[in-house]
Amino acid sequence: MAQLKAVLFDLDGTLIDTAPDFIYVVNELLAQDKLPPLDEGLIRATVSDGSRALIRLAYKLEEDDPKIEPLRERLLSLYENNIATYSRPFAGINDLLSKLAENNIAWGISTNKPEFYTTLLMAQLRMDPPPAIVLSPDQVPNAKPAPDSLFIACDAIGCTVNEAIYIGDHLRDIDCGRNAGMPTIAAAYGYVPPGQSASEWQADHIIDHADEIWPLLQEFYLD
Repeated sequence: MAQLKAVLFDLDGTLIDTAPDFIYVVNELLAQDKLPPLDEGLIRATVSDGSRALIRLAYKLEEDDPKIEPLRERLLSLYENNIATYSRPFAGINDLLSKLAENNIAWGISTNKPEFYTTLLMAQLRMDPPPAIVLSPDQVPNAKPAPDSLFIACDAIGCTVNEAIYIGDHLRDIDCGRNAGMPTIAAAYGYVPPGQSASEWQADHIIDHADEIWPLLQEFYLD
């Protein structure tokens, strides 16, 4: 690999722990319908699969159930109003971003979270240093696991895929990095779906805590 110039992150479950806000809004929606709360661990493990999956989980609905969409709209309205109530960077991320800045390494985001919610979340979190680029699926020709977002991010930052690395907590993130020809790190601390293990994704590296990212970069990708 050439000299590292950029570190790119998935958002939910990798850079930011957004599950607490999803746990709140899912259980608030259930409470409004006078239904019992859902187990927090089940919600956390389903966050990466999106709002439809959360509704199906919470209300035990089949994929084509017509009740999904109105429930989903109510859920997203709750989420819009509580998007950063409890969400925070994972422990170790802020220190990592500072180290990247000190070493003139850019950072960015490639997420499958829609642009509207991504923009709201990032505006409220005000991360320092700010990302060089943030890309959502509605801003690229093809969403992950297609590599489009990583190619666009590298072009914007001014580096090649051989000078960047991608970190994610889902198989589609690792496939996205692999499809781009970019080294990958699997964030096993994130929202790994039930029945899956990050060790099965064939990432170049696996980490159990964000604190492990900087030492790993130093060992393998920095002079």
